[in-house]
Amino acid sequence: MDEGKKAVYDVYTLHLVQWRINLFTKVHEKVMAAVLKMVEKQRNGETIEHSQIKSIVDSFVSLGLDEADPTKGTLDVYRYNFERPFLDATRDFYQKESKQFVAENSIVEYMKKAETRLAEEEERVRVYLHPDIVSSLRKVCNAALIGDHSAILRDEFQSLLDDDRVDDMQRMYNLLSRIPDGLEPLRTRFEAHVRKAGLAAIAKVASDADKMEPKVYVDALLEIHTQYQTLVKKAFKDEPEFTRSLDNACREFVNRNSVCKSGSNKSPELLAKYTDSLLKKSASTAEETDLEDTLTQIMTVFKYIEDKDVFQKFYSRMLARRLVHSSSSSDDAETSMISKLKEACGFEYTNKLQRMFQDMQISKDLNSGYKEFEAKLIETDDSITGVVDASYSILGTGFWPLNAPSTSFSPPPEIVKAYERFQKFYNQKHSGRKLTWLWQLCKGEVKANYTKTSKVPYTFQVSTYQMAVLLLFNERDVNTYDEIMKATQLSSEVLDPQMAIFVKSKVLLQSPPGSSYTPETKFSLNYDFKNKKIRVNLNVGVKSEQKQEAEDTHKTIEEDRKLLMQVSIFSPVISIHPITNFVI
Repeated sequence: MDEGKKAVYDVYTLHLVQWRINLFTKVHEKVMAAVLKMVEKQRNGETIEHSQIKSIVDSFVSLGLDEADPTKGTLDVYRYNFERPFLDATRDFYQKESKQFVAENSIVEYMKKAETRLAEEEERVRVYLHPDIVSSLRKVCNAALIGDHSAILRDEFQSLLDDDRVDDMQRMYNLLSRIPDGLEPLRTRFEAHVRKAGLAAIAKVASDADKMEPKVYVDALLEIHTQYQTLVKKAFKDEPEFTRSLDNACREFVNRNSVCKSGSNKSPELLAKYTDSLLKKSASTAEETDLEDTLTQIMTVFKYIEDKDVFQKFYSRMLARRLVHSSSSSDDAETSMISKLKEACGFEYTNKLQRMFQDMQISKDLNSGYKEFEAKLIETDDSITGVVDASYSILGTGFWPLNAPSTSFSPPPEIVKAYERFQKFYNQKHSGRKLTWLWQLCKGEVKANYTKTSKVPYTFQVSTYQMAVLLLFNERDVNTYDEIMKATQLSSEVLDPQMAIFVKSKVLLQSPPGSSYTPETKFSLNYDFKNKKIRVNLNVGVKSEQKQEAEDTHKTIEEDRKLLMQVSIFSPVISIHPITNFVI
């Protein structure tokens, strides 16, 4: 339009301008009142003609003309004359209805009603309202239906949690997520509820923290986490903030519960012990896929452990024993667990664990070389007889959390000859290195040829300390406690538990009987020994030793973890012709 011709319009536009001036201004309020009455009827369940309202909306929109350029339209007329009164009427209608409904019905029923009303308003926009109203209409509906009643909705949340009403919690989440800061109070209550549930679950199974079964403890932790993680996914759409609340609660009850009264060290210790039981060979070893799933669950609990260095300390000691005793259920499972720990904590956390595996592989190669060395030695030296079939593990300085023996020890002559040959071989390959023998970790087998009750000789699986005691009975059937101690050079703290195992299993008979020993206490072979198994494991852990080891581990948690030692683990597997009572 040229300058100076602002009042000049084309025919159609002129028609709209005249319509607005001469008719619209006089009737629009009555028209709008009729529209609002029709909408109210529809909200009350009556059927109306959508097309009539749609035509009126279009008419209001068409009357909006840009003063600067009448060829362009605006929504000013529509917004002022239709949208504003429509929103006011909507607000009044829902405020009145919701107030009355809440007074007469339960909160859950009200939430269902609110959901229905919100969906209906969305449908009205789709069918006959202008899209421009969407944002404003939602804001009005959210305020009237949700915001005005948010306090009583939140008060109901605890009851829904207590009764595990997932669908209703999802409904509440969807409603309160529509208003500013609507969900924060729910997150706070959710976190407190999960923490309380976790503490209660642990208290239920923790009658005695010192005797707590690792599996029972970890299962209780996982059960609570799984329950509420599922709830977060189903009811709260896996929202990051609710996940954070879950994590905060789990971190609290994992590290500070009735089992952890003395400190948060107990959780990582029990988790490490449970992991050890999973990775050990046993009659109930899980399938590989099941084991992998369980290790993943272990890492779920590990994520919440605050004192991860405590877990590392216990785990590394238990891994060392599994590797030294070849008791791992699966190398793949061991590798998988270390990979998970590395992913969670980084390379430095698992560096020593990986080096332990490398040492075991190097030891395998070293043993192959020693077999060849020993074979040549036997060929050239006829004086070498009764060779013990043994394997050795050479463990590097600083990577293995193993202590030197706590007692003096005089190995049997049969073992002395074997380890001296190996030491000669090793020194030829690595001159200048010192080997420290960890006798407390050595083990072997002896055959019992003396029993009258079995045609096939029993095979006793024993520690080297036990082996040294039993081999004394090749010389005579009865030995006193003092004679055994002098021959083996073992301290009473180490010897007494071994003798108790022999007496309890009835391999040896004690005279006089009793739980303590004097230098004159006699031990004799039980020629009537019986057992259902041909292979009898006497190398069982002593609870007092296990408890002491746990205490020692805790004492060293805060200390420098550099372990300056070079160790060799002697692990004989025996295979020679039986000629006396016990054969190695």
